Amino acid sequence: MIIDLRSDTVTKPTSEMLDAMMSAKVGDDVYKEDETINLLEEKIAKLFGKSHAMFFPSGTMANQTAIKLHTNPGEQVICDKYAHIYNYEGGGASFNSGVSCKLIDGHQGMFTSKDVINSINPPDFYHSPLSSLVEIENTTNKGGGACWDINELKNIRTVCNEHNLGYHLDGARLWNALVAKEETPKQYGDLFDTISVCLSKGLGCPIGSVLTGDEQFMTRALRIRKMLGGGMRQGGFLAAAGIYALDHNIERLANDHKKAKELGEQLKTLPSIKHVEPSETNIVIFEVQDNIDSNTFILKLKAHNILISDMGQGKLRLVTHLDYTNNMHDTVLDLLNTITF
Repeated sequence: MIIDLRSDTVTKPTSEMLDAMMSAKVGDDVYKEDETINLLEEKIAKLFGKSHAMFFPSGTMANQTAIKLHTNPGEQVICDKYAHIYNYEGGGASFNSGVSCKLIDGHQGMFTSKDVINSINPPDFYHSPLSSLVEIENTTNKGGGACWDINELKNIRTVCNEHNLGYHLDGARLWNALVAKEETPKQYGDLFDTISVCLSKGLGCPIGSVLTGDEQFMTRALRIRKMLGGGMRQGGFLAAAGIYALDHNIERLANDHKKAKELGEQLKTLPSIKHVEPSETNIVIFEVQDNIDSNTFILKLKAHNILISDMGQGKLRLVTHLDYTNNMHDTVLDLLNTITF
């Protein structure tokens, strides 16, 4: 039995989700004739209080579309040094939109409204890039699944309004934040111009993300998605998985959070572990002692069919998810106590 804790993207559809997918009513979405995609988009837009939503094959494509919506070539995006759009999207911001990133040295992937103010380039100083977009990631991947304080997000919204900046949320794991903080999608829809949410992480779908926003942005998003190659035909089979996940797999995220917290607490007791980041949701990031090679730790777990991720710079990551069962969890907790160096 393989226990895969590398990411929450490794899940496979349940039999119930497969049934929903196979019974989907489909059409050609490029003609906007796929009934199930239309239903998914309407459902997401309504949740966030937006007028439009658009189905994408990946969260990276949804984020890259949002960046292009808010910027012109030569401008600058303000984001955290841990941001997914900077670290894990293949340099797409520069390639697709011709923009640079102003990186904030935040805490666990999060920063303050004051940090944003200090990062805005003077608009009349033509030697520096024009600041045009603030990008937030919630939860923060490299920050260990940390959740933003919504009051700070409101403060940043005020700064964006005062300086005419766009405001985009990479909500790849926003569902986890909503459950952990007992918040609603509408609270975020009221704050952000555009929001991308992923269906293939905590919600367990095989593929898909959705970008939502109001008409002024989303009518242009259709053209950008086409340019990036994101127009799909009978994609309703995939959208049906998203509808099923939204109806059945959100509340259960609390189980993943509980397991992650228990894994974090167990890691803290091990002499081989130097530091464990606080875990609010389903991600645990930790470091081994300086005299232990992190790859050796990974290989010791792999020898027992447990897979985790190397995040670089000595940081290791494990992620709980839908396919990580109670029995698997007990096995991992027991095994951690037996690892010696």
